[in-house]
Amino acid sequence: MPIDPAVALAAPARTTDLAWEQKDVILYHLGVGAGAQRPATDPDELRYTYEKDLQVLPSFVTVAGGGLAKAGAFNQPGLQINLAQVLHGGQRIELHRPIPAAGQAVLTSSLAAVYDKGKAAVLVMRSEAADADGPLYTCDTEIFVRGEGGFGGERGESTRIALPERAADFRREVPVRHDQALLYRLSGDWNPLHADPDFAKLAGFDRPILHGLCSYGVTLKAVVDTVLAGDASRVRSYSTRFAGIFFPGETLRVRIWQDGADRLLVSATSVERDDAPVLADTVVTYQP
Repeated sequence: MPIDPAVALAAPARTTDLAWEQKDVILYHLGVGAGAQRPATDPDELRYTYEKDLQVLPSFVTVAGGGLAKAGAFNQPGLQINLAQVLHGGQRIELHRPIPAAGQAVLTSSLAAVYDKGKAAVLVMRSEAADADGPLYTCDTEIFVRGEGGFGGERGESTRIALPERAADFRREVPVRHDQALLYRLSGDWNPLHADPDFAKLAGFDRPILHGLCSYGVTLKAVVDTVLAGDASRVRSYSTRFAGIFFPGETLRVRIWQDGADRLLVSATSVERDDAPVLADTVVTYQP
């Protein structure tokens, strides 16, 4: 069978070296819209785009040093997958401490779980990074593989999160540049779906779509700027489900609900398409 859960889960973890510099962080921040919503030299934006006092948005870890691509999600025993059947279903990051603006780390990656959703299989790839000072961050990447379910495995727990019925406590609308995907792809995701109109049409879209992980970064920046006084180091974890597509040039509506002293519930939708969902089941935990 294309997926053999027992073999895949027993495969040894893989390690790879990561390295990043300040310019990588700045390029990533530009790729998720830093400097576009206020004057570029506003001090609140320069904290993302200028090496003096540069902070790191935690979602940067998805591209740091080559990012999740270096985890080699499908390059292991027990997985023979048609990439045309693969969807990025969800993403979670846990920060053990703030990410340095330049650094080196060792990334250790393994398959943490295989779930049987009936018509699809869900793989959970876990990547853990550590540097000379110890654990740095953990990423869980949820991958849907259509047509590979039905093997009799565990279904896994539901991650659906009901939003409060009250109006959001915070709200931010973020216009996304028409060239945002072209900027973001410079951080390492070269999929032509996000740049080539002809390729996008072959995939069933009228035009190129924005990277899901770009929407992920845009949303986290909106949360940090709106609720955490622009201090990205306060973020402790950030999880989401990719619920729909988003097109460059649209406006991302981010709604945020306070859920306890250190937890935020978030939704992200497209303003121009009647609040079509983009990110759902989204949670940010933080240092109060």
